[in-house]
Order: sequence, then C-alpha cells, then structure tokens
Amino acid sequence: MERKTIAVTGMSCDGCEQNVENALKTVEGVTRVEADHEGDSVEFVVDEDTADDDLTTAIRDAGYNVTA
Repeated sequence: MERKTIAVTGMSCDGCEQNVENALKTVEGVTRVEADHEGDSVEFVVDEDTADDDLTTAIRDAGYNVTA
C-alpha cells in the first residue's frame, strides 16, 4: 500500500470532493480517499500495482482536472 496525493482542479465544494472520492473508490486497489477542494488535492491509499492512468482517468471522467 502506498499513500499518494494528486493535484485536482475544478472542485469548488463538498459535493465536488464527494464526487472525486466516489470516482476514485471505483478504481481497484484504492482503499482510503480524502479530497480537499480548498487545497485542490486528493490524497488516497492505493495498492502499488494500481496504474496512475486509471486514477487520473477516474478523476477526469468525474469532470475534474488532474494537474502535474
């Protein structure tokens, strides 16, 4: 298990945080998720073999932007 943080833009409220959290929870290997719209980030715990592309795709499909 590994803790990661990704910068996410487009979140403006608690509902947005919930949307991002729910999107990441659908990715296999993600166990704990905490989004922060004020900090423009999401922190989560994930299996080491989970592809970063799967994580960013889930966030983008939920309507938010992943920044480098």
